[in-house]
Amino acid sequence: MSALDGKIAIVTGAARGIGAACAVELARAGAHVLVNDILTPDETLETIASAGGKAEAAIGDVTDRDTVDRLVHDARDRLGGVDVLVTNAAYSDRELFYKADLAGFEKTIDVCMWGPFNFLRAVSQVMIDRGRGGTIVCISSPHAFKAIPGAMSYNMAKAAVDQMARTAACELAEHRIRVNLVHPGWTDTPGERKFFHEDELRDQGQALPWGRLAQPDDIAHGVVFLCDPASDYINGATLSIDGGALLPHDQMFRVEGRPARDGN
Repeated sequence: MSALDGKIAIVTGAARGIGAACAVELARAGAHVLVNDILTPDETLETIASAGGKAEAAIGDVTDRDTVDRLVHDARDRLGGVDVLVTNAAYSDRELFYKADLAGFEKTIDVCMWGPFNFLRAVSQVMIDRGRGGTIVCISSPHAFKAIPGAMSYNMAKAAVDQMARTAACELAEHRIRVNLVHPGWTDTPGERKFFHEDELRDQGQALPWGRLAQPDDIAHGVVFLCDPASDYINGATLSIDGGALLPHDQMFRVEGRPARDGN
């Protein structure tokens, strides 16, 4: 028997990248996954089906609260409720804030802050009404505490998501609904191609402590761990999955006789 057999899960932004990997791994763990995106998630659905899992598309814009409410209420009415929510949908531009196109700036806030809130609120209400608890994982970012230049709107949104999730963990604990955060490191996703060329991603990955960028599966394994009922005592926590990127690895030059890294 798999850890999440019989559970209903919603994953947002799951047509590709981290969201797709989370949907696939949750299905492998036994969950029936509603794959949310504004794009048709055919590849994600095919991957899950080929592995013998259960999934269906739940197409809709996370920034449209009415649409989110409809998707969540449909899951309640047809499938009996929602047991797992993973908020992952994201958008980002890279601009100096004082020159930024405010349409893109506001879209980042809408997708990355209001999107998670819309699903968190709707799913929490369904979980509370059903009275059987649940688990929620919000995919956030080190941008929540690192003021990365050119990404003010994303930084702001992710900082808000961290506080949102921790506050929700506190408010929902009495209902046995767990809310945790995941901070992925630099991850090799299609979205990174918006900002970097392939050779840049390769070179930057080799400079990280683990010698590579994270893969979406690396993040998804951590998400499934947090959703596992065996992780019942983990609530309000932040799981960093970054290969040690936040460690002071740039200071290793101070240690004499350390092993040389390949390629150095």
